[in-house]
Amino acid sequence: MLELKIPSPGESISEVEIANWFVENGDIVTKDQEIGEIESEKATLPLIAEDGGKVELLAEVGDTVQVGSVVCKIDTSVKPDASKTTSKPTEKSVAEEKSQAEPAKEETAGIKVTPVARKMMEQEGLDVNDIIDGLRKINASDVDAVLKKGSVTNFVNEKISREEDRTKLSQLRKKISERLVAVKNETAMLTTFNEVDMSAIMALRKKYQEKFVEKHGLKLGFMSFFTKAVTEALKQYPTVNSYLDGDTLVSPAYCDIGIAVTTGKGLMVPILRNTEAMSMAEIEKEILELAGKARKNRISMDDMSGGTFTITNGGVFGSMLSTPILNPPQSAILGMHNIIERPVAVNGKVEIRPMMYLALSYDHRVIDGRDSVGFLKTVKEYIEDPSTMLFGSGSAESLLLDL
Repeated sequence: MLELKIPSPGESISEVEIANWFVENGDIVTKDQEIGEIESEKATLPLIAEDGGKVELLAEVGDTVQVGSVVCKIDTSVKPDASKTTSKPTEKSVAEEKSQAEPAKEETAGIKVTPVARKMMEQEGLDVNDIIDGLRKINASDVDAVLKKGSVTNFVNEKISREEDRTKLSQLRKKISERLVAVKNETAMLTTFNEVDMSAIMALRKKYQEKFVEKHGLKLGFMSFFTKAVTEALKQYPTVNSYLDGDTLVSPAYCDIGIAVTTGKGLMVPILRNTEAMSMAEIEKEILELAGKARKNRISMDDMSGGTFTITNGGVFGSMLSTPILNPPQSAILGMHNIIERPVAVNGKVEIRPMMYLALSYDHRVIDGRDSVGFLKTVKEYIEDPSTMLFGSGSAESLLLDL
């Protein structure tokens, strides 16, 4: 009988929560199969079967268990049969299975679906019944109401519910809540704003996107430009890259940039290490890899530990302006927002330009107003003239003239 014990997500963590079981009692699993997930206050980790056999679950989803405790046993005397083993279905297999299932359009013909929702459903292999299923239980009064109305469509559209759904906060969500409150209470946080003309970057991406994809195998996004601009600006304003350790100011000589990623478990911030030594392509690849791991709940503690500065992009959700909250112990965070075409004055004339508002929240105990405003203005200048990022604080002409 093989015992499956809870692994340690980190030195300071003593207990975790059972987030999911992908198998049931009595199921037969194979060696190295992912059979469940645990969630701590910092990350989600998989539970892997060290050998094949018949499983016996000793904890339920939602239970809080100690690190090192036994939550599952595997009877290795029961030999796995490849045709009968239980495994977590992949997104592709689920989509294929659903696409092969009999359509139920006749049953839900009266339910309206927006174009955006329909596209999402088609991409995931879902139909209307999948969306409706599980939203609430059908009871006798519901059936009676449908019979009296004589129309499922009218029932769905007109039925008013007073029900509530109560869900226990996960350890990760509780920890995020505690950190957000602590930041507001323990720092002297201020936010300064600026706006940036995105024309140059958009033209650059349009001109070189095809060649970039051919050479590097991935698209050139906005985040790599901002990461590079932030990195170069941090060299000129090192206090923005600093943090307090008790009564000591720590100023790293390197730039470890955190990129905020929204996941089903909450906001996670994987770290790009030594961005001062990374190319645009390397930044794009690293962001893509880390964001993918975060969204699949496979991000590790090492991936999120440390960091000297953070970038968050509320623009992907349509945010025009916000005041991002610091990611402790860091002293500053840059907030990107959506790009909107607006009339602006250019050389005395009004032109329509793609504009983005930028917000820099910072801890005033560490960073003075002059440095915060100067840093943000420098980021703006780099974005509006990307070629200057190659030369740090100047241009090719100023470098040539030794200015």
